Amino acid sequence: MATLLPPPKRQKSNYAKSLEKPSAPEPEVPIPSIVVQFKSSEDGSNLGPAINLPADTGRDALQMLVNKLRGETEDPLPYAFHLVPKVPTTSTSTQSARVQINNSIQLDALKTPGTTFSPEDVFELWCEPQAVFRVRSVGRCSATLSGHSSPILCCAHSPTGKYAATGSGDATARIWDMDTETPKWTLTGHKGWVLCVEWDSREKILATGGHDGQVRLWTPSTGQAYGQPLFGHTKWITSLAFEPLHLVKSNSSSPRLASASKDGTVRIWNTSTRTIEFVLTGHAASVNVVRWGGENVIYTGSSDRTVKVWSGVDGKLIRTLNEHAHWVNTMALSTDFVLRTGPYDHTGKVPKDDEEAKTLALERYQNVISTQPETLITGSDDHTLFLWPDQASSSFSTSATPKKPLARLTGHQKQVNHVAFSPDGRMIASAGFDNAVKIWEGRTGKFIASLRGHVAAVYRVAWSADSRMLVSASKDTTLKLWNLKTYKIRIDLPGHTDEVYCVDFVADKVVSGGRDKTVKIWRN
Repeated sequence: MATLLPPPKRQKSNYAKSLEKPSAPEPEVPIPSIVVQFKSSEDGSNLGPAINLPADTGRDALQMLVNKLRGETEDPLPYAFHLVPKVPTTSTSTQSARVQINNSIQLDALKTPGTTFSPEDVFELWCEPQAVFRVRSVGRCSATLSGHSSPILCCAHSPTGKYAATGSGDATARIWDMDTETPKWTLTGHKGWVLCVEWDSREKILATGGHDGQVRLWTPSTGQAYGQPLFGHTKWITSLAFEPLHLVKSNSSSPRLASASKDGTVRIWNTSTRTIEFVLTGHAASVNVVRWGGENVIYTGSSDRTVKVWSGVDGKLIRTLNEHAHWVNTMALSTDFVLRTGPYDHTGKVPKDDEEAKTLALERYQNVISTQPETLITGSDDHTLFLWPDQASSSFSTSATPKKPLARLTGHQKQVNHVAFSPDGRMIASAGFDNAVKIWEGRTGKFIASLRGHVAAVYRVAWSADSRMLVSASKDTTLKLWNLKTYKIRIDLPGHTDEVYCVDFVADKVVSGGRDKTVKIWRN
């Protein structure tokens, strides 16, 4: 016998529904009122009195309040906000040591599990002014350029972003036109791998250093050699640095050049006459990196575990910094970006002559150091980084006593490969063999976040000009663009078929090269 289904339930009529008692509405959760103290991230000062606000006040409203407190109502600045937890997380934790406010304090701090905030607290809201311009995010590979017949070992954008230069194991360097995304010049002459390339800040000279111990200068506009090669080093060239534009003497047509070598010396060249001005000797092993600071101080990091500070005037040793326990691999200055780009900024203004270019470069440099003196970060095979105070304040005094580091930055589990300051100097990014990119505060060296996503060693990092984005290049064949609000991957950029050795980010374009012998250009 078949099973009979019960009859369907009789539907209530609209009239019957209207006679029912309406269900009680859910009680509204009251929005707590909180006390907020706005603080400047530049000097730690209070921006006015503490203010009572609803906890759900949005980021736009917070920006408006800060601009009013600072009297910037006519030309308001964009701001980023963060809170510092009462008990900061250790650098070995994957959590961020500060809470970024992207929506409101209620959503990002009070309602987020794992945070230690309560509505009864006085919220110290740290305000960081952001760049007034915004760099467009890259998201696709717009060109794959072949030409090199060996792995690409180094790359660098020119200060305006008009050109990019690459150096390869095929003993050539190449200049690429970034506007048309085509090859421009092939620079031949080296007898070994081209290990480093460096542009001067006027985009008039390109310097290349090779495994053959030669430094060669080139004219980017013609692709021709700029005079004879510079001979003197007995081993290969490891790093190059041009003299900052605002320090160039008025009677000189081009800046001086510092070249560091495996032979343990740094040579200072006059690029106009192609002669040596002086040689910096004192390191007991290979000099791995050289930087020329805006106060006419030269910094060198070596495999003898020391960092030495020299006068750019006469080459005298100022002091030796001895904190690292292993080779010093990498070094960066908080002013690197402004020294590299010289007179060129986001407005695209082109100086009429060299004097105007020097004036603009000096103005830009002074604007940067007015809020924070030139600081130095060094990274080593001992898995640590050291943040050093301004070394130039007493650089020309007779005292050669070393200045103590501001902070020792620990957290990497393996050797530190590369370190870079953000263009505004507020953050530091470090890359290591432990597959991680770590973000630190530029002024104090405090740990901010660990960026996890690469599955092999990270070789290089590069910042966007507005300090809002970071790109990293890795042995795992990918580049990754990071979101610095969430500290997560913003866009994964696969495309290379082998290890990516070098990357650079200028304007809204990224250039990369690696073991697959191709140059890739990435854009929005």
